[in-house]
Formats: sequence, structure tokens, C-alpha cells
Amino acid sequence: MTRGRFISLEGGEGAGKSTLLAGLRDHLAGRGIDLLQTREPGGTPLGESLRQILLDPAMRGMSAESELLLMFASRAQLVRERIAPALDAGQWVLCDRFADASYAYQGGGRGQPMERIAALEAWACAGTTPDITLLLDLPVADGRARAAGRGDADRIEAEADAFFERVRAVYRARAQAEPQRFRVIDAGGTPAQVLAAAIAALAPLLEGAA
Repeated sequence: MTRGRFISLEGGEGAGKSTLLAGLRDHLAGRGIDLLQTREPGGTPLGESLRQILLDPAMRGMSAESELLLMFASRAQLVRERIAPALDAGQWVLCDRFADASYAYQGGGRGQPMERIAALEAWACAGTTPDITLLLDLPVADGRARAAGRGDADRIEAEADAFFERVRAVYRARAQAEPQRFRVIDAGGTPAQVLAAAIAALAPLLEGAA
């Protein structure tokens, strides 16, 4: 059986990941592709419980080390319970964030050592890596203006602009370092333009797909 393909979506707050995920899900389903859509943190009963803790504004005293470990606890469960079995069964996986988010948020944002994150990734992800990562890139001020219309901010959304500037810088640096995996998409366009760019970026994976 042919292994499924793994697509991750990354980006800062307000970049439009949710809208793009819905568009990609419909497009891939229209191509007859058997698809698992999931998210981080979350995607499993354990992960969703950890997500509530991680995003709870009442947990503002959480240490950077605890945040990092909880993110990887959720990720380890998601890989073993959902992502790896789906890929082995030939399903495609579309995931809202994956390990790159920890380099950006817990590394860039919180200042956790990149080598520590890499060690956790090797252990928790057990070699599971996206085939393609779509990075929705948008200036921080634009993304925060969009996010402001979504209601009360969660624990991470409530961080200052400087935090998100560091997050964006790490995302862009990772994309530059791994051009074979990353596809950077200008998230400042209309939803239709962003979707079209994402579909074009996935063309190598879609060739020969069902």
C-alpha cells in the first residue's frame, strides 16, 4: 500500500489557516483523496484536553518549559494515535500546525533552546515529518488586526507584538533553510487567491494522486 502524504499548515495569528484548511479539504476531497484533517495542539481526546490547558488565559503563569513539554505531549499522542496510522493506511493528512510551530512559538517566542526542541521532536515525532509545509506569511500587525475580530484572546494570542515578530522571524528562517519542504504563501491576498496559491504549491504531491 502506498503511504499517504502529510501536509502541514503553519503561520502566525490571523494568517487565515482555518479558511485555507476548509478550502484545501474540499479541493482534496474533490480529487477523491481519502483525507484526515486534524490540528495541534489537539486532535485526540488527550490532545484536546491539553489544548484547553495551554490556551486557558487563567494559565498565564505557565512556564515556558511546561508549555513546551505539554505541546510535545499532545504531538506525541497525535502522531501515534492518528497521524502515523493514517499515513500507513494510505490516507493523506492535513494538519493545522505541527513541529515547526514549537520552533516558532516556544523557540522564537519563548526563547527555548532550538536544540532542546529538536531533541523533543526526534523523540515525540519518531521520524514523522510533513511532506510539504504551507507557511502563510503575513505582517504581524495585519494578522493581529484580523484576529482582533474573533472575540476574546486566548493565553497565547494575548502576547505582545514583539512575541509574534519573533515567531514570524523563526518561521521565515525555517522556510529559507528547508526550501524543499516549505512553500511560503502570501497570506495578504483574498481567500480565493491564497487557496489558489496553496493548490499550486501542492501540485507535486497531487501528480498521480487519485
